[in-house]
Amino acid sequence: MLTERPSREKRLDSVALADAAGQWTYGELLRQADHFRDRFLATAGAEHRFSAGPVLAGERIAFLVPPGRTHVAVQWGVWRVGGIAVPLAVSHPPRELEHVLDDAKPRIVVADPSHRHAAPLLRAAAARGAWTLEAEAERRPAALAPENRDVVATPSHTPAPGDGALVLYTSGTTGRPKGVLSTHANLAAQCRALVSAWGWSRDDRILHVLPLHHVHGVVNALCCALWSGATCEFGDPAPVAVWERLASGEITLFMAVPTVYGRLVRAWEEAPPETRRRWSRGAQRARLMVSGSAALPVPTLERWREITGHTLLERYGMTEIGMALSNPLAGERRPGGVGQPLPGVQVRLVDDDGRPVAGDSGQIAVRGPQVFEEYWGRPRETAAAFRDGWFLTGDEARLEDGSYRILGRRSVDVLKTGGYKVSALEVEELYRAHPAVRDVAVVGVPDPDWGQRLCAAWTPRSAGREAVGFPDSAAGSEACPKPALPSAAEFRAWGKQRLAPYKVPHDFLMMDRLPRNAMGKVRKPALVSIFNAGPPGSHRSG
Repeated sequence: MLTERPSREKRLDSVALADAAGQWTYGELLRQADHFRDRFLATAGAEHRFSAGPVLAGERIAFLVPPGRTHVAVQWGVWRVGGIAVPLAVSHPPRELEHVLDDAKPRIVVADPSHRHAAPLLRAAAARGAWTLEAEAERRPAALAPENRDVVATPSHTPAPGDGALVLYTSGTTGRPKGVLSTHANLAAQCRALVSAWGWSRDDRILHVLPLHHVHGVVNALCCALWSGATCEFGDPAPVAVWERLASGEITLFMAVPTVYGRLVRAWEEAPPETRRRWSRGAQRARLMVSGSAALPVPTLERWREITGHTLLERYGMTEIGMALSNPLAGERRPGGVGQPLPGVQVRLVDDDGRPVAGDSGQIAVRGPQVFEEYWGRPRETAAAFRDGWFLTGDEARLEDGSYRILGRRSVDVLKTGGYKVSALEVEELYRAHPAVRDVAVVGVPDPDWGQRLCAAWTPRSAGREAVGFPDSAAGSEACPKPALPSAAEFRAWGKQRLAPYKVPHDFLMMDRLPRNAMGKVRKPALVSIFNAGPPGSHRSG
């Protein structure tokens, strides 16, 4: 269990977490977790005796708490009463939070006082039978007595490996988010694989700027740090703040999504020369930088390497499986590739019937102890997601010289036009190299002649900075006509010089920003709706 790892990996008076309120030792974190354990049991009306077993075993406890020590203490407190943690996204609007609460049906809901807007949601949850409580403001637990600093107190409850630990909700890029239930064994397997593959140690300090309702932030950055006895520092995600922390030379690991790396590159390019040199020198001292959750544009990878000396490590994973593929810690990291299976993970490519394929592209199938238990409350969808014990990811890939290359989500990124199969990611990567393009997303729109008509939404380099890490507003997704920029005809001509004709989009729509979810992934269904709003050809203008 994650909450018992620190006693074996690091002294309890060593720093586990750092946030805006200060630094917190492993001992303080465990004591604060016990504080929330007691609050959960009191809220449930239970006595503080555990001989009869955990009172809240299997119960969901949802929490809307910003990143920091309190968030982690709540999560660990849930596990210490045998509950299942359901972290809520602090960036999500009420409608999205309502969906999670309706679906997970938590017994207890915790909301930090900073989220007063959640009060109606808490009242609604209470009406459905949940008990609600607020997390108190930051307070430092009493220090451990010297004689107890190397001893973890007897836990209230030690979950069995197969007990439910965490429900995370899918990003919802292809439909309504589904709750993914992972067990303690699943989380332990995910941590072991990444700690081994990425060389985590107690001497590491990670700068954490990722959301904590997503596997990237929860497992890759947070759980792996605490599993290995390292220090997790929750930082300000603003580009200048990130650069200043990297410049300190204290950070050994950094993980982010591609759009964050794009923002950091632009901030560096806008900084004075001396600031650039200082930032670059500090960043070079980190031992590892990782990019994930979306395809990393090759120009971003190359520019980041020029600025920092780091070739970003790309990996592949999803909520249901944690991480499955990774480029090597030491060795060649190929642009556009995501490497090979992580320790303990089995991967193969299969056809539409689930049969293994060789020498061609196929759907990624994964098997191993890190694969999730079930979609919460969805037995049919759970059964449909597996074939002969292999989880079907829905992502298409091909094996190139021993390294996997992701072609995209089969439902939104692998398009069929005129009888040809096209990877939207391949087309996007090409058009990002156009001098007028900052970013681009390619979708397939139903078409009676082509099956799917390829359409590209793009943002110009002259557009304002894209919001990263938070969903875009509806207004931010409106078309932004700039007639001086390339026309659709010019874009098509440019593409035909570099791509097979059937891969070149038919329609082009310029936007001020692309609609994204909380992890920076483009919401492609929203783009399909925009293109569907007008007749074919109505968006063929720059």
